[in-house]
Amino acid sequence: MLNVLPDSADRAAIQEAREQIAYIGRMLFDRKLTDAAGGNLSVRVGDWLCMSPTKAGQARQWQLHAEDVLVCDLQRKIWVGQGGLTREANVHFGLHQAYGEYGRAVIHAHPQNLMVFAVMNQAMPPVQEGTLKFGITPVTEYTPAHSTLLGKRIVDSMRGREALIKKHAAATLAAWHGVFTMGTVLYDVFDAVERLDNNAYFLLMSGAYRASHHMQDELTAFEVARQHAGEDEA
Repeated sequence: MLNVLPDSADRAAIQEAREQIAYIGRMLFDRKLTDAAGGNLSVRVGDWLCMSPTKAGQARQWQLHAEDVLVCDLQRKIWVGQGGLTREANVHFGLHQAYGEYGRAVIHAHPQNLMVFAVMNQAMPPVQEGTLKFGITPVTEYTPAHSTLLGKRIVDSMRGREALIKKHAAATLAAWHGVFTMGTVLYDVFDAVERLDNNAYFLLMSGAYRASHHMQDELTAFEVARQHAGEDEA
């Protein structure tokens, strides 16, 4: 099927990206990092975008094969694959066009714990060592799903976090909707989504154990412990 692409296309890299998208899509669904209602993934390979098709969850329960994954040009023409463009194509194309020199993979998902912060329209602070690098995960003003304006607001929300995209990944919560994450490679973006969802779980569970608000007291204690550990190593 990839023989329909121009000779300039890196067909081996494109096929690898399609296989990764099918695999990571199943992983997201199996680990409750997205649901049947939505989610979409994309990887840029040169001037081509590999992307999960529309309704990958609703119609296929994320049981995708590499051959199902779309291969599009940057003008949104589908050259290869099964199905139509994802309904959040505005966000994917916008992010790749704005930040393609920093990262080449995007995941939109509905993680079970992060969704609590999305529906509360609330930014999420990092509360564990493994998520400090991401800083506060911001939340955008409510914007209807699938809209051009949502694409613009998600793109704008990443501005100033280019170094984070290049190093690992950066994420933004869309109010009452889900999370959009962009990073270097798809496996890193998947890792970031899971770390952030775990971070959300820890915050939610901390309330059951009467932790301080957003675990501020516990984070202060953590910072003191880190400083002491650094002094001991010195």
